[in-house]
Amino acid sequence: MILVVLENQRGKIHPFSVESVVAGQKIAKSLNQPLSILCVGDNIDPIHESAKQFDCSELILASHPLLKTYSADGFSKIIVDLIKSYSPKYCIFGHSYMVRDYVPRVSANLSIPFISDITSINLSSQNIQFSKQVFNAKLSSRIENESTNGCLLSFQSAAFSADELIKGAPEKVTNFEVQLSDSDIRSTTEEEFQESSSGVDLSTAELIVSVGRGIDNQDNIPIAEELAKVLGAELASSRPVVDMGWLPPFRQIGSSGQTVSPKLYFALGISGAIQHVVGMKGSKNIIAINKDEEAPIFEIADYAVIGDLLEIAPLLTEELRKR
Repeated sequence: MILVVLENQRGKIHPFSVESVVAGQKIAKSLNQPLSILCVGDNIDPIHESAKQFDCSELILASHPLLKTYSADGFSKIIVDLIKSYSPKYCIFGHSYMVRDYVPRVSANLSIPFISDITSINLSSQNIQFSKQVFNAKLSSRIENESTNGCLLSFQSAAFSADELIKGAPEKVTNFEVQLSDSDIRSTTEEEFQESSSGVDLSTAELIVSVGRGIDNQDNIPIAEELAKVLGAELASSRPVVDMGWLPPFRQIGSSGQTVSPKLYFALGISGAIQHVVGMKGSKNIIAINKDEEAPIFEIADYAVIGDLLEIAPLLTEELRKR
């Protein structure tokens, strides 16, 4: 059995979880295993309704009032109890902030491996190979699971595309009896983490205009802001722009920032260093403007414009305003 755990993000299934369902469907098919999907929390009705549209063998519902707010104690106990009951070969999560917090506890409690932040898998080998970036994304490692007691997996955003999700309906729906008491919750949780005080969540943005060192100086940032505004896009940046203080840290994309997979990623003056690419390589369409025709960003761009963004971007913004 393959188990995918869904995360409730303010009444909706977290985008990382949807991509993890795709991973679960592919792994289950490759191993000829049934796929189960878990909805866990207090009010799980909204994500339950969405999950009913996913093709799987079983939809498991685990609800309890003590899960109204997130706690690593509560969530880890439920997952531990459920794994003990179901003994899945793989238990799959999206690599969110919450997962990074409580899943290591599950791993330690059950003494089973946790392979985290996976970027891709190889299903053609005799044993499934999991790939992840190491040494600040300078190298890629391949990992095989040798545990016979199960394994925990978390997938980086854009490791799989939500467009590949197979829709259908679960063959059955099961209510899991949650055993949880006040004494199990030993820690209190502060307000839910937000990417910024302004509520910007780049991981869910469909359109992104991202600016790099090629913008030259902070006075030129409004050029990118105006293009983003006319497109109805979110503004983002590479690390150098944040390091120089031109944009706040919550705008940063890359191995040390956010990971995104928008429908359109507009890269302005971004060279395409691997540390940045790992954060946006899942974008459906990439448009890059750069003066350097040898810039690595052009290797992954769907549309490449060789030229000065300080000249091209304002002209593009002006034309878009006419439409």
